[in-house]
Amino acid sequence: MERRKFTREFKLEAVKLITERGVTLAQAARELGVHGTVLRRWVKDGAADPQQAFPGQGQMEPEQLEIAHLRREVLKLKAERDILKKAAAYFAKESL
Repeated sequence: MERRKFTREFKLEAVKLITERGVTLAQAARELGVHGTVLRRWVKDGAADPQQAFPGQGQMEPEQLEIAHLRREVLKLKAERDILKKAAAYFAKESL
């Protein structure tokens, strides 16, 4: 079963339906064909920061993007360090 995807506009309109028009969460979920917990999360995300809510298509916030980049760099540097440790141990053993 494929996961359904909703546009940012759809999510914002769903949130407005509940927050501004006073429609209950359960009623909006039934009308929109969305599970109540999903709709509740959308309302929570939309209330936290409406401008940054629902970036869409897997786009990360700048801070999250930087953290992911730094984590990849740390893994790369650790691998390089381990290779250099092994090489140093190998050459130290050879010189004896």
